[in-house]
Amino acid sequence: MAETALNSVARSSAAIGPTRTRITLTRVATVLALALIWEIVARSGLLYEDVVPPLGKVAQAFVALLVAPATYHHLGVTAWEVLAGFALGFLAGVAVGVPMGARRLFGDAVGPYVDGFATAPKIIFLPIAMLAFGIGIASKIALAALSAFFPVAIVTAAGVRQIDPVLVRVGRSFRLTGWQMATRIYLPAMRAAVVTSMRLGFGLAVVGTLLGEIKLSNAGLGFLANEHYSNFRIPELYAVLLLVFILAVGTNSLMSRLGRRRGVKAPAL
Repeated sequence: MAETALNSVARSSAAIGPTRTRITLTRVATVLALALIWEIVARSGLLYEDVVPPLGKVAQAFVALLVAPATYHHLGVTAWEVLAGFALGFLAGVAVGVPMGARRLFGDAVGPYVDGFATAPKIIFLPIAMLAFGIGIASKIALAALSAFFPVAIVTAAGVRQIDPVLVRVGRSFRLTGWQMATRIYLPAMRAAVVTSMRLGFGLAVVGTLLGEIKLSNAGLGFLANEHYSNFRIPELYAVLLLVFILAVGTNSLMSRLGRRRGVKAPAL
């Protein structure tokens, strides 16, 4: 029996290894193919000069961006706006999403409004945010929070509806309060949905923040990108966008690791 189990584990490990290798090779090949296409288009002369600059110019601009002290001031402003806005939007989304999924009456009453506003482009709320909070950092945080709120609320409500009813009945049999039901039953049982909502909400918080910075700001990566665009410094513009992309992908990967963890135990009552 022990030998059979060891052989089974060995076969599984052997299967996982090549699969991961193929995935890595596919990702690398995709990046190289996209880089090759970019370079061909850049050197073909089909587009106006520097609309698609050669990768060498973008790389030089990216290195210059990394060594410039002003970059980290703009990065710090954007990071604060994104994180603060995402935190507010996430907490508000969970606070609304849990009762939306747990209470059918509340969900039927509020759900259509949440779904309706979720489809609206959040940039239309920027003038309202500026009227309410001014043209400083607070308005960008408000726009980021608003952008993150809707996907978090919708995914959280859907996750609550998929919880095993047995867990809910057990919690109610112990006469748990609404807060206890949320913290001991709903949230632990829907960790995958929470992680998914975090990834979606964070991405939209980044978009909302950058849009706000591009429209009206004097600091932040969105402001920096708009400055390069206005002065037609296109390689520098792509360097800023590349920095945003790298940071967003890295943060998303960290959140994905939370979702890969298995073996969630039933909450202790």
